[in-house]
Amino acid sequence: MTDLSRQADVIVVGGGLVGTAVAYGLARQKASVLVLDEGDQAFRASRGNFGLVWVQGKGYGFAPYARWTMRSARSWPQLAAELLQETGVDVQLRQPGGYAFCFTDEELEARRARLQSIRDDLGGRPADYPFEMLDTAAVRERVPHIGPEVVGASYTPMDGHANPLKLLRALHAALQQRGVRVVPGSPVQQIGRTADVFTVQAGGQRWQAPRIVLAAGLGNRTLAEQVGLHAPVQPNRGQVLIGERAGHFLDFPTLNVRQTDEGTIQLGDSMEEVGFDDSTTTDVLAAIARRGVRSFPVLAGLKLVRAWGALRVMSPDGFPIYQQSAAQPGAFVTTCHSGVTLAANHALAIAPWVLGGAKPEEINPFEGSRFLDPNYHFSHAH
Repeated sequence: MTDLSRQADVIVVGGGLVGTAVAYGLARQKASVLVLDEGDQAFRASRGNFGLVWVQGKGYGFAPYARWTMRSARSWPQLAAELLQETGVDVQLRQPGGYAFCFTDEELEARRARLQSIRDDLGGRPADYPFEMLDTAAVRERVPHIGPEVVGASYTPMDGHANPLKLLRALHAALQQRGVRVVPGSPVQQIGRTADVFTVQAGGQRWQAPRIVLAAGLGNRTLAEQVGLHAPVQPNRGQVLIGERAGHFLDFPTLNVRQTDEGTIQLGDSMEEVGFDDSTTTDVLAAIARRGVRSFPVLAGLKLVRAWGALRVMSPDGFPIYQQSAAQPGAFVTTCHSGVTLAANHALAIAPWVLGGAKPEEINPFEGSRFLDPNYHFSHAH
């Protein structure tokens, strides 16, 4: 006799920001959804990220990623409003635009060339990809507390930030309200398929659904192979410093420093190839602190509360992987290293596709099979 309590329309593997955003989107479409979450022993990128809803600079050399990122940034207000209405949790979305500071004229010119290249790829008009390059005086007028070493900055009105822990809380609360079953402590051991139904062995139990979404972060690498997909993701470490709450001094997110809605200071943005080591290192944290103080000298006396390392989920070219299995239709993989920025897309565009809707045209270049093509070359990560 079949146990109906272990069946659903869709099984989502992974309870982080990617998995819960997709699961929320599926539940919005009235699907019955089951989320299998490995639990706290997993490398949880969702709890270690910077919280940026960030557009500028993304898609350099690969216009589809710029379009995909911009789409999510535009959709974010809808996601935030729906979550607030459903759960009462304000995820603190603010999109006033964002700044990337430069400390040399060469750095400023390289930044300008990068953003202009993206604009050119998207059509060449300022409206296609709005940005400004600002000299020291212009930056200081808008961001009064910058340090004397800042020679200029890039600014785009598309950027913003949210509180990632509140986002995760809101998504989980919305899932609960919509009747989504989240099963913690359920690492997936095996996925099989018989008569168009997937059977998932996880946590000593069996679960069944005609559709499955792999959103297991670094675990997607091995799970994808079981359903005829290719997701060669690797860990990339980022380290973050958290400073004590400070008086309000920063109205905008920046690439390396942000002040949260609660006044806390976050500093970060390291990129390290160190395998599955998510520890912190003094030299990298010192470099992060130095750049933060160069940007904002007001931080010089700040007491540090904690620091952490977290592992990004990176594909070989730094761009996402979205694909439905040709060998086992109904199996999907979703993986990216920008779970906050792309959350709106995962809920509002990926989820309808999983349920049989149109595939978002922006994601056609993001199939994992691109890495199996010997003629595919990539040089511009994220």
